[in-house]
Amino acid sequence: MTTLDAALSGSFAIGGDLKVNRLGFGAMRITGKGIWGPPEDIEAAKATLRRLPELNVDFVDTAESYGPYVSEELIGEVLAPYGKGTVIATKSGLTRTGPDQWHQLARPEFLRQAVTQSLRRLKLEVIDLWQLHRIETVTPRADQFGAIADMQKNGLIRHVGLSEVSVADIKEAQKYFKVTTVQNMYNLVSRRAEDVLEYCEANNIGFIPWRPIDGGNLESTSAQYKAIMDKHEASASQIALAWMLKRSPVMLPIPGTGKVKHLEENVAAAAIKLSDEDFKTLDAIGRNA
Repeated sequence: MTTLDAALSGSFAIGGDLKVNRLGFGAMRITGKGIWGPPEDIEAAKATLRRLPELNVDFVDTAESYGPYVSEELIGEVLAPYGKGTVIATKSGLTRTGPDQWHQLARPEFLRQAVTQSLRRLKLEVIDLWQLHRIETVTPRADQFGAIADMQKNGLIRHVGLSEVSVADIKEAQKYFKVTTVQNMYNLVSRRAEDVLEYCEANNIGFIPWRPIDGGNLESTSAQYKAIMDKHEASASQIALAWMLKRSPVMLPIPGTGKVKHLEENVAAAAIKLSDEDFKTLDAIGRNA
């Protein structure tokens, strides 16, 4: 029987002092269609959240824009008061006007209001990891980064992360605060953030890949991929997650779902130990996909 334990993925200390199991949970999918409104099956979403601590999933990533607010509210309702070691990360910097509609907004007053309201919804006194969802293109960066640094100094947030950024963006932000995580799109077949991942690994910055199990249907297009699935008696998404975890010690995948069964399938990937040969084969398949 497969062991369901996120601790098997290994651990990483965000900012050097916030230790989490590397296989986490992305809470975007506990909302409605288009990441808008409540989930279609709210009881299934709540059951999924309740299952997290039982599986040693102690790193949960959300954002005020998921819903909006729905994801944070459900997390606060179901998981608070949080168990020892549980880290709830959230984000701001995007507003919503409808399903699948996202707009950048990172004016200082908006970010301050967002942090205050996230604290209330999540039932927290301090946000352990707060991330700027996007660096806004209209508001001066100095204003955005300065507001974040002030909130950290005032004790509202403990660690700061960025999302969808370049290495140059990280270096610029570090003039204002220590960047402890970066959340960019990255998976087996999408490597445009390879240089950012390498920078994060060199500087012990946690790398949180979003859309981590997008494998491009390799199980049906690559006999080698299918052979590795069969070897480990694993699904395509489990192999993709196992590859991500082996790719870098700073990798913190956050696959998301609103179903307990799918959550358990994702966590089972933590127990898969790919050989170096498996890893190299998968790497080559992904690069050529």
